[in-house]
Amino acid sequence: MAGKTEYPKLLELFCVFMRISAITIGGGYVMFPLMKSEVVDSKDWITDDEMVDYYALGQSVPGIIAMNTATLIGYRKRGIPGALAAAAGMAAPSLVVILLIAAFLTPYFEHPWVQKAFAGIRAAVVAMIVMAVWQVGQKSVNSLTKGAIAVGSFLAIVALGMHPVLMILAGGLLGAVLFRKEAKA
Repeated sequence: MAGKTEYPKLLELFCVFMRISAITIGGGYVMFPLMKSEVVDSKDWITDDEMVDYYALGQSVPGIIAMNTATLIGYRKRGIPGALAAAAGMAAPSLVVILLIAAFLTPYFEHPWVQKAFAGIRAAVVAMIVMAVWQVGQKSVNSLTKGAIAVGSFLAIVALGMHPVLMILAGGLLGAVLFRKEAKA
């Protein structure tokens, strides 16, 4: 089991995930680098490989990637109470911001300056998504076979219009077959 803090306090789980959620704009892919920095590099709650696995699982099941991943990490560290604390921490900032926006800022969305600010934010978010892809790719696509699965899945989704869920299932099936010997080692 990884971790300097084997059983972090529930309040610490809540606060770490609340901080991640509060300072990140752009969703789960954008949160990956910050979440990794916090829970792997800083807190040492999980390993790099576990982070990639939890993110992959968080993306593969219904729901919000960052919320799913936070819940899995919370569960890993403190069971159901940890999962609830991590999920609550991840949800709290968004809930507050959405309520504030709905209450006070909705009339200003069409203002040209607000639109220009959002255009800049969207461009910055693309950079964060690319960074997350790079970090996950370095850990996950570390062989020619894994690279072929990644490229093939990408092409099947983009060029052939295959559904991403089918690619996740196909990737899992290919992994189970092609990496069977690695799992036994």
